[in-house]
Amino acid sequence: MMLSSQVKGFLENASWIRRMFEIGHELKKKYGYQNVFDFTLGNPDLPPPADFKKHLIEEASKDEPFIHGYMSNAGYEDTREAIAKNLSNELDMDFNKKNIIMTCGAAGGMNVILRAILNPGDKVVILSPYFVEYKFYILNHQGQVVISETDETFLPNIEDLDKKIDDRTKAIIINTPNNPTGRVYEDMILIDLGDLLLKKSKEFGKPIYLLSDEPYKRIVYSDHKFYPPIKYYRNTMIVNSFSKDLSIPGERIGYIAMPPDLDGVREIIEACVLCNRILGFINAPAIMQRVIKNLLNSLVDVNLYMKRRDIFYNSLIEMGYKVIKPGGTFYMFPESPIKDDIEFSKILMNEQVLVTPGSGFGRKGYFRISYCQDEKIILKSLERFYSAIKKVE
Repeated sequence: MMLSSQVKGFLENASWIRRMFEIGHELKKKYGYQNVFDFTLGNPDLPPPADFKKHLIEEASKDEPFIHGYMSNAGYEDTREAIAKNLSNELDMDFNKKNIIMTCGAAGGMNVILRAILNPGDKVVILSPYFVEYKFYILNHQGQVVISETDETFLPNIEDLDKKIDDRTKAIIINTPNNPTGRVYEDMILIDLGDLLLKKSKEFGKPIYLLSDEPYKRIVYSDHKFYPPIKYYRNTMIVNSFSKDLSIPGERIGYIAMPPDLDGVREIIEACVLCNRILGFINAPAIMQRVIKNLLNSLVDVNLYMKRRDIFYNSLIEMGYKVIKPGGTFYMFPESPIKDDIEFSKILMNEQVLVTPGSGFGRKGYFRISYCQDEKIILKSLERFYSAIKKVE
């Protein structure tokens, strides 16, 4: 066998997703790009804030020694200092540059942490429905994936989590606002989660870390509020990126932030800096580090995403779909009108509408819509969603 058995398994598990992209490409060639309604990718279509281009041009125009060279594996000190100051103000906590590591996006940051803390067989709990890549990230570093089902409203089920955490559990990953559901966790659920993790840490005589994946924390709609998980549990590590709130996912820039009172903080930070190098990231992109330090309070127009959410949500509800209204992100996760979400995705595909089946996120019977599309495309697609649900009534 030419491939590793693990990667071969990864490919097999992801094959239907690849096939969907391939079919989408063929549909676009056949019917024309404007006649295929692709809601599969979470690829933000809004332009970055105006000051992004300004600072990008300024930084790219500089002619200084080693402007494109290596820096500390943790990243530029002034960028880390700016992020630490911003977090200190936001969270009313004492962060400094030593608590920040610049990474190649949140994906890079998550892999760095998992490589640093996991021994072979250590368990990491993820909440279903989950971001597709979490399982791969954990398995990358010989961890064991444990899945906890959220409740019918996609909020953490504390009773189920209690059963899933044992003496081999090293960490739990949460994502609020959530991909794929758009749910934003309220303070009461985070209080309960923090209490549970504190209880379990005492029971097993070791810290259980909470990895808070926060690339959507600023894409929250006016009818909701983001509650930082770190405020409710001390042993929380923040993983963040600027991909979504600045609409620059291809630039691969993010960071890890650890509070000063995290158990083992100095040792873990040193390990993460090392892992940033040995995993092949080396350091986060140089120009992007210098650009984003000036953009920590900049943001895309979230109201445009909210308007799209309302169009989709109100229309789908009127058609007879069951949907929990997202509080943030640019995703929604409707229930499939038939049990087989993959089959219903094929029915939508026949209507030239592309969505992602919920099975890929660990929750069968649902599908994800990513509304990173122009409002005109969304409006034009609605008759196709209506046609699809009528076919299965």
